Amino acid sequence: MSGEIVSWENSKWAENSNPLSVEQKKELRDIAQRIVADGRGILAADESTGTFGKRMASIGVENSETNRRIYRQTLFEQAARVKPYIGGVILFEETLYQVDPVSGERIVRLLQAQNITLGIKVDQGIKDQEGCPGEVVTKGLDGLSARCKQYKKDGCDFAKWRGVLKIQASGTPSDANIKAVTSDLAKYARMCQQNGLVPIVEPEILPDGDHSIEVCQRVAEKVLSAQYKELIEHDVYIEGTLLKPNMVTSGQSCVDKAGHDEIALRTVTAFKRVVPPAMPGVVFLSGGMSEEDASLNLNAMNSLRQPPHSIDIPWKLSFSFGRALQASAIKAWAGKDENRAACGEAFYQRAKANGEACHGMYKGSGDANTDSLFVANHVY
Repeated sequence: MSGEIVSWENSKWAENSNPLSVEQKKELRDIAQRIVADGRGILAADESTGTFGKRMASIGVENSETNRRIYRQTLFEQAARVKPYIGGVILFEETLYQVDPVSGERIVRLLQAQNITLGIKVDQGIKDQEGCPGEVVTKGLDGLSARCKQYKKDGCDFAKWRGVLKIQASGTPSDANIKAVTSDLAKYARMCQQNGLVPIVEPEILPDGDHSIEVCQRVAEKVLSAQYKELIEHDVYIEGTLLKPNMVTSGQSCVDKAGHDEIALRTVTAFKRVVPPAMPGVVFLSGGMSEEDASLNLNAMNSLRQPPHSIDIPWKLSFSFGRALQASAIKAWAGKDENRAACGEAFYQRAKANGEACHGMYKGSGDANTDSLFVANHVY
């Protein structure tokens, strides 16, 4: 070697990476911070048509485009009330373009009018990973950059892509599956940022199984370590991302289930070991927990900042809940116009509970839904 030092700016890697400008980085950083500012979190309203159909079936309602619009519009009509607790909403593509037949405006205007940030699901579901029995990878990288560009033009500022990993007695997630899932998430994140969208990075470890919380913690640390290695190698701007992980819990079928305090301490411990402090916010998925358990677990984590623990936690600890924000609301609605106010109230109460949990101030509610929302091998 000549001993010449090659600067980053002059390297072939930098030339091929299409680095973001200072202005692009600032915009991404500002969006990410805005979504989780002051105890706010995310409503995940991005259920696919098929998944939404299962929710409709549970209340005996037809899975029609009109019913999907009415229900989601009912939630969005609470925007002025929930804006202290909801910083962003993840949308299914259909919802982004749905129009109120009375006003003639897109229903997402209800959110935009309250400065609630629009996000969009951009993955296209999962498929089996060749050579990895029982494991899957996510589809959707083909044409993703063009889709991101269009979504940005149409009002979205962040995106979501879900990777799926499974803890099984056969030894999964395998190294090959972890590599594939985390690498694809990094490619997605890079394309999002190049088109002005903050990527939510979601390497979800499913709760299915009878594994202990200790096993879940070890796997979480391994997966998240691999994830940030891939993000850095793909030159993703960490300050312009959000992380959407599972909480560290016992498997759904585990006999000896951990309580809220242990879940909180193990989750925060695992993340402090491997998640960069530069990342602005962790927006947890609820993973089939009941509405109440999801809120209490989040509250227990944020309580660790306070005495006697006084743990220094560098990121916002927030939420990106779907079922854990909507189970009571959809039940209250039951497909009837006269129930829309009750539906909106149920949604508001859960948003408020989780906003309080982001500050470690949620006291719990005897009226809250404690029914498990677990669905085996859950898909969106």
